[in-house]
Amino acid sequence: MRMRLMLLGGGNALGQALIRLGAEEDIGFLAPRPPQDGWDAASLTQLLDDTRPDALINLAYYFDWFQAESVSAERLNTQERSVGRLAELCQYHNIVLVQPSSYRVFDGSRATAYSEKDEPVPLGSRGQALWRIEQSVRATCPQHVLLRFGWLLDDSADGVLGRFLTRAESTDELLLADDRRGNPTPVDDAARVIISVLKQLDCAAPLWGTYHYAGHEATTPLALGQAILTEARLMRPLAIEAPTAQAHAASPDAAEEPQNAVLACKKILHTFGIKPRAWRAGLPSLLDRYYRHV
Repeated sequence: MRMRLMLLGGGNALGQALIRLGAEEDIGFLAPRPPQDGWDAASLTQLLDDTRPDALINLAYYFDWFQAESVSAERLNTQERSVGRLAELCQYHNIVLVQPSSYRVFDGSRATAYSEKDEPVPLGSRGQALWRIEQSVRATCPQHVLLRFGWLLDDSADGVLGRFLTRAESTDELLLADDRRGNPTPVDDAARVIISVLKQLDCAAPLWGTYHYAGHEATTPLALGQAILTEARLMRPLAIEAPTAQAHAASPDAAEEPQNAVLACKKILHTFGIKPRAWRAGLPSLLDRYYRHV
């Protein structure tokens, strides 16, 4: 890898997966420790003035955007301003910006999978913030790759998967929507995609733009929950036998989560040659890592 790579957010689950996978391929990252209160416009300005990497992967707010149950509007506003400043700095220093985004920029009203050509209409505050961030990056930093991911699953104790498994250890009914659809995407698979993109950018290929990536095979939260329980039961006794079906409209997060979150991944396949991997194949190693930590 000729490019000097900087990774913001090296301590979170996706950052750790990226560092782990990079090490296997002899790809290293500058991964600075964030300030105590997190990255803001001033600390980012100082950082990039001092280091001048060739490409920057911004996972600084990964947990809030992809794993947290909820995020305050004030926190999202701060993050939005910081990414806006980051995009300006990347443009000024001629740094390639790799910026994650999410299926949450869509409202879920389509019957078929969302492509990059579909107009975002986000539902909740997180989706709205991500859409504004995307627009800011596009307008400010032409040398960018925006990667919209599907339902990201990682091994953090308080992430989406961790909260689900904690609930499965209680005898309380576990309600999951059976009429909502999306693509589960294990964090190792997302890291693989980022590495693949970086390798081609390292060859000076100007493949700027927005791309979708999500695990192969769209499913429902109910079917995903059952698949996780089947695999998890091989590693740990669980109180719940099976989740209970619930309508999307009755789910507490229906105002935030699109009913259809399925992403079409043809563009990333045709441009980068990245094929979607089956999410089911990634569950055993993901659960093994989770249970080693808890």
